[in-house]
Amino acid sequence: MAFSSQFLDELIARNDIVDVVSDYVQLTKKSGSNMFGLCPFHSEKTPSFSVSQSKQIYHCFGCGKGGSVINFIMEIENLSFPDAVAFLARRVNMQVPDDDTPAETRSRRARMLELNKDAARFFYNVLSTNEGKVAVEYINRRGISRQSVINFGLGMAPNSWTALTDAMIKKGYSPGELLDAGLIKRGKGGSYYDTFRNRLMFPVIDVRGSVIGFSGRILDDGEPKYLNSPDTLVFSKQRNLFGLNLAKRTKMNMLILVEGNVDVVALHQAGFDCAVASLGTSLTPDQARLMSRYTENIVIAYDSDGAGKKATERAIGILDKVGLNVKVLRMSGAKDPDEFIKAKGADAFRTLLERSENHIEYRLLTALGKYDIETDEGRLGYLSEATSLLSELENAIEREIYSARVAETAKISVEAVKNEVRKAYARRQAARRKQKERENMRPAISAQPKEKSLRYENVSSATAEEGVIRLLMLDPTLASLTGELKIEDFSSPFLAKLYEMVQERCADGRSMSLAILTSELPPEEASHLTEIMQKPENMQEREKAMSDYIEKIKTEKLKKISKDNLLAVQEKLKEKKGYGG
Repeated sequence: MAFSSQFLDELIARNDIVDVVSDYVQLTKKSGSNMFGLCPFHSEKTPSFSVSQSKQIYHCFGCGKGGSVINFIMEIENLSFPDAVAFLARRVNMQVPDDDTPAETRSRRARMLELNKDAARFFYNVLSTNEGKVAVEYINRRGISRQSVINFGLGMAPNSWTALTDAMIKKGYSPGELLDAGLIKRGKGGSYYDTFRNRLMFPVIDVRGSVIGFSGRILDDGEPKYLNSPDTLVFSKQRNLFGLNLAKRTKMNMLILVEGNVDVVALHQAGFDCAVASLGTSLTPDQARLMSRYTENIVIAYDSDGAGKKATERAIGILDKVGLNVKVLRMSGAKDPDEFIKAKGADAFRTLLERSENHIEYRLLTALGKYDIETDEGRLGYLSEATSLLSELENAIEREIYSARVAETAKISVEAVKNEVRKAYARRQAARRKQKERENMRPAISAQPKEKSLRYENVSSATAEEGVIRLLMLDPTLASLTGELKIEDFSSPFLAKLYEMVQERCADGRSMSLAILTSELPPEEASHLTEIMQKPENMQEREKAMSDYIEKIKTEKLKKISKDNLLAVQEKLKEKKGYGG
């Protein structure tokens, strides 16, 4: 539905962007009137995410994302515009204007969440039936308590082709809705069958408490061992974590990252209520950023087999990039946390947790395990890998301390190791400087929007077009100077669209708030408009600046017309020559 400007103005005014963003990002560094923090939308260690309280907008100088508080919630919570508005309205107890849409045609998102909740109830209730006995036996065998079953909403998908389908259709859902939610699949001849059959079901619940998908563990010898919901309108494996809805409330000042859902349940049951799992996929940057909203400290407790060790190495790099403090837990005598706790108890696991190694120590020990340092060849191999690893550390003190430890392990002088680390670090820094210099030497590229679909055909004209829009938003009275500038004079379709929107607002005397305008645009367009408005403008010479911008746009258009005419003449000459030959 369309919301009035008055309603959106009040919604934005009551949801201060600093307060809202602070629920997701630690805003600590101030620069002028702006606050900075680590961007929640891309991996970084140096804060480039800016929030302006005066303008009520955000902008990341790294990835380019930006917009109003509504855009922020749309992006970070993966919501549509109406759903983001409803989210913010609930936050400040505002009443959303009545929707004229009938109840039976509610938003697909809301309907899908309701369907998932009903499916979760169905799976849970199956545990109390004869069909659920096999799951109950598995639950008892794994030592999962009744309270944990309730806390995590565990259930069972019956060993039936249509049990869920029949139950949900009876509740009023259509096969199309079940298909969209990933709960059924299409068979031959147009028939449907349940996606999950004969599986212990783990509802995936987001941090708002909504059931967004499912993860099912097979209860016989079939494959795959775990089956997850496909990506849907409300669910993305790459952007969610199993157990985070409970772990976000922990007092332990950390999150424990494990591989399996049963490990999460076992750890919570043993008192470690900060465990989460990555839904059967390798850890993703989105999941790392999601964890960074709730803690600065991560302990990786993946399985101790070869695959677990490889996954640990990969996860370290991803978590380190978002500025998290990473430690690694080493288990002996057990494959995973669930097995360890059953064999040695919660106290032994707590001791293991307290002794977990920081990721640098873990990686150095992993490197050491690859080589026989009693041989010259092995020692050289270890030193090469270790010094390369240490050169990645930005902290000079860390490089100093671990260089000494590597030297002691390899039984060579500390100075020799420090020297190699210094050289490797210098090479890395030089490569970074060269990359930055290359980027700075390409102004035409840096002037282009980050979103490819918005790229400019004529950078010179587009730069002036940006200036016209910026001046009009900063001072709407300048609209009187733009009479001769038409939409068709713009070289960029996106900037022409913005110009039309701004001109209409000027004519109607409506708000020129950047927060309001970005709320009416798709995320990529809102981000670029925010970037346009971040560029400096000389308001003391605003009339002259406007005149210069318009002249530049007109000149560039004449150049294009002349070029097109010349090309047309050349084409005609070619045709004549071809005909004459």
